[in-house]
Amino acid sequence: MRGKYLAVVVGVFIIVFFFSSATVAETLNWVGCGISKKAFMGAVSKAYTKNTGIKITLQGGGATRGIVDVAAGKADMGGSCRHILLRKEEGGVKLVPVGWDALAVITNKSNPVGNLTLEQVKQIFSGLIINWKQVGGPDREIQVIARRGRISGVGRMARELVFKNPKKDFTSGAKLVKSSGPLEKRIEKKPWTIGFTGISSARKRSVKILKLEGKRLSYENIAKGDYLLYRPLYLVVPRKTSPEVRKFVSFILSEEGQGVIRREGTVTKADGNRLWKTYRRQMKEAGVSRHVF
Repeated sequence: MRGKYLAVVVGVFIIVFFFSSATVAETLNWVGCGISKKAFMGAVSKAYTKNTGIKITLQGGGATRGIVDVAAGKADMGGSCRHILLRKEEGGVKLVPVGWDALAVITNKSNPVGNLTLEQVKQIFSGLIINWKQVGGPDREIQVIARRGRISGVGRMARELVFKNPKKDFTSGAKLVKSSGPLEKRIEKKPWTIGFTGISSARKRSVKILKLEGKRLSYENIAKGDYLLYRPLYLVVPRKTSPEVRKFVSFILSEEGQGVIRREGTVTKADGNRLWKTYRRQMKEAGVSRHVF
């Protein structure tokens, strides 16, 4: 009787084990960069699920979370719009470039200003230009909206690409928000605001995307390097990658996966290949070590 009972218990354990394993294998968890999430990860995930039956759960939270959660084993993979930083909590991950984004300077659609120089952008975010009339607009105070902290994907890359200074402090009058989503939504609703975000998500919002040095933020201008503030978008994976994650990496880099990214309006890895040389030089000027990106 005891042997029979033991056999039943073992049988139940085996069934539960295999059922749990199958469940895990059918879902991959992605976290991180809200720009990547809004721009293309939803479409890429749907295509992957259609092909394989494996579901991808998507959670935002920013580039830093995308790196740190993967490093800690809290997520299978993540998204980042910045390179890793030399911090203990960001160790043990690998960055896989999957496309290219550009920093967009956005304002409310009601704002008649349509173009800024890079120097004007620097002065606005430094608090030296405080009124729209100083850049050809109406007599209205400029309200800067910025990401909280210096290591967010947008915040870090703005400091490095625009100011060549990762420690740069923005104007003390800036309204700080927790992520790119709330920043974009606030600018949608509030006249006379301005902020940095990524073009890959900004173009899906009801905001005005300002020209920079007369250059429109188009797919072609990013891919050719004519628009100045471009940056790679990464898939973040553990250095010891599981077979399931490796399959997803292969898919997102495949012709089909890159085709999805292209249709969503984000510059593909191949179309942006020519950008690496200048991007590496820009990072060197900002004091960024080559081996972190």
